Amino acid sequence: MTARMSNAAPPPVKPAVPTTPPPRPAAASPPPQPPAPPKPEPVRAKEFVSRITAKYPDVKVEWMKDRRLKVSTTPLRVKEVGLFVRDTLGFDHISTVSGVDWIAKNELEVVYFIGSTTPGQEDFVLAVSERVARDNPVVPTLIEVWKGADYMERETHEMFGINFQGHPNQAHLYLPEDWNDLPPLRKDYVSPGR
Repeated sequence: MTARMSNAAPPPVKPAVPTTPPPRPAAASPPPQPPAPPKPEPVRAKEFVSRITAKYPDVKVEWMKDRRLKVSTTPLRVKEVGLFVRDTLGFDHISTVSGVDWIAKNELEVVYFIGSTTPGQEDFVLAVSERVARDNPVVPTLIEVWKGADYMERETHEMFGINFQGHPNQAHLYLPEDWNDLPPLRKDYVSPGR
């Protein structure tokens, strides 16, 4: 069979459609943002600072924020400062006790985080700290000031090797009784197998 040839015209060719979209108009810049409101003045912290430093001029303010204040004192004065902030300022319960190893300064720090049930200052946390030499880390216990410091001082003793003079029981809570290595949260402690 033979193929038939048609004299019909070929279909019309459509013009090519551009593959890139047309350029967009320049976007308008966002409206200017209002300036951030100023940080609140730490009014309550300043009040506590003035009362503490009026009684103990050698107490240093480490930092203060709206609802936080950290002051430092010496091991000789820490119990006295603790009694003052408890009895006069209303910081009546301990939240936690922590240790910090300042290995470059050859010091260990104990920090007591203290709260209050006094109306109007329940949201405020006061930190009272003291530093001692790493080679003789002895500080007084504050159990007589805040009974709740008992187990937290034991843990700080166990993890940092800080001796709380006058503490009735510094037996280990977490480590084995025969632990004979450096306290594990000191920066020069090396975990076996690492």
